[in-house]
Amino acid sequence: MITNHLLLKLKNSNSENINCAVEALRSMAGRIEYLQAIEVHTDILHNQMSYDILMVARYNSMQDFNAYLTHPVHVEVATYIGTVVEQVASVCYESNQ
Repeated sequence: MITNHLLLKLKNSNSENINCAVEALRSMAGRIEYLQAIEVHTDILHNQMSYDILMVARYNSMQDFNAYLTHPVHVEVATYIGTVVEQVASVCYESNQ
Protein backbone atom coordinates (compact mmCIF):
# COMPACT_ATOMS: atom_id res chain seq x y z
CA MET A 1 0.00 0.00 0.00
CA ILE A 2 1.15 3.55 -0.76
CA THR A 3 0.35 6.31 1.73
CA ASN A 4 0.70 9.98 0.87
CA HIS A 5 0.59 12.80 3.44
CA LEU A 6 -0.06 16.20 1.94
CA LEU A 7 0.26 19.39 4.00
CA LEU A 8 -1.30 22.60 2.71
CA LYS A 9 -0.78 26.16 3.91
CA LEU A 10 -3.34 28.48 2.36
CA LYS A 11 -2.70 32.02 1.14
CA ASN A 12 -5.63 33.21 3.24
CA SER A 13 -6.35 30.78 6.05
CA ASN A 14 -9.69 32.08 7.24
CA SER A 15 -12.27 29.46 8.16
CA GLU A 16 -14.27 29.89 4.94
CA ASN A 17 -11.23 29.21 2.74
CA ILE A 18 -10.15 26.26 4.86
CA ASN A 19 -13.65 24.76 4.76
CA CYS A 20 -13.84 25.14 0.97
CA ALA A 21 -10.47 23.46 0.50
CA VAL A 22 -11.35 20.64 2.91
CA GLU A 23 -14.65 20.02 1.10
CA ALA A 24 -12.89 19.99 -2.28
CA LEU A 25 -10.38 17.40 -1.05
CA ARG A 26 -13.06 15.25 0.61
CA SER A 27 -15.14 15.38 -2.58
CA MET A 28 -12.68 12.96 -4.19
CA ALA A 29 -13.76 10.10 -1.89
CA GLY A 30 -15.67 7.46 -3.82
CA ARG A 31 -15.12 9.24 -7.14
CA ILE A 32 -11.62 8.02 -8.00
CA GLU A 33 -11.26 4.24 -8.18
CA TYR A 34 -7.53 4.39 -7.42
CA LEU A 35 -8.05 6.24 -4.13
CA GLN A 36 -8.55 3.56 -1.47
CA ALA A 37 -8.93 5.90 1.52
CA ILE A 38 -8.74 9.61 2.25
CA GLU A 39 -8.67 11.58 5.49
CA VAL A 40 -8.66 15.36 5.65
CA HIS A 41 -7.91 17.21 8.89
CA THR A 42 -7.46 20.85 9.88
CA ASP A 43 -4.84 22.36 12.16
CA ILE A 44 -5.78 23.38 15.71
CA LEU A 45 -2.53 25.12 16.72
CA HIS A 46 -2.56 28.03 14.25
CA ASN A 47 1.06 29.02 14.81
CA GLN A 48 3.78 30.02 12.33
CA MET A 49 4.99 26.45 11.89
CA SER A 50 1.50 25.07 11.27
CA TYR A 51 0.02 24.07 7.97
CA ASP A 52 -3.73 24.54 7.63
CA ILE A 53 -4.76 21.17 6.21
CA LEU A 54 -3.47 17.61 6.26
CA MET A 55 -4.67 15.09 3.69
CA VAL A 56 -3.75 11.43 4.12
CA ALA A 57 -4.52 9.27 1.09
CA ARG A 58 -3.91 5.58 0.43
CA TYR A 59 -3.47 3.68 -2.83
CA ASN A 60 -2.89 0.01 -3.58
CA SER A 61 0.28 0.65 -5.63
CA MET A 62 2.50 3.33 -7.13
CA GLN A 63 0.77 2.62 -10.43
CA ASP A 64 -2.57 3.52 -8.81
CA PHE A 65 -1.04 6.63 -7.22
CA ASN A 66 0.25 7.78 -10.62
CA ALA A 67 -3.15 7.08 -12.23
CA TYR A 68 -4.82 9.11 -9.45
CA LEU A 69 -2.59 12.09 -10.24
CA THR A 70 -3.97 12.32 -13.78
CA HIS A 71 -7.58 11.36 -13.00
CA PRO A 72 -9.97 14.15 -14.09
CA VAL A 73 -11.53 14.50 -10.62
CA HIS A 74 -8.11 14.91 -9.02
CA VAL A 75 -6.99 17.33 -11.72
CA GLU A 76 -10.08 19.49 -11.08
CA VAL A 77 -9.52 19.52 -7.31
CA ALA A 78 -5.76 20.11 -7.69
CA THR A 79 -6.43 23.03 -10.02
CA TYR A 80 -8.68 24.65 -7.41
CA ILE A 81 -6.23 23.93 -4.57
CA GLY A 82 -3.46 25.48 -6.66
CA THR A 83 -5.33 28.80 -6.63
CA VAL A 84 -5.62 28.97 -2.82
CA VAL A 85 -2.44 27.32 -1.58
CA GLU A 86 0.72 29.14 -0.54
CA GLN A 87 2.91 26.19 0.47
CA VAL A 88 2.72 22.43 0.04
CA ALA A 89 4.68 19.62 1.65
CA SER A 90 4.32 15.92 0.94
CA VAL A 91 5.61 12.58 2.15
CA CYS A 92 4.79 9.48 0.13
CA TYR A 93 5.80 6.03 1.40
CA GLU A 94 5.02 2.32 1.39
CA SER A 95 2.92 1.23 4.35
CA ASN A 96 1.24 -1.88 5.71
CA GLN A 97 -2.08 -0.12 6.08
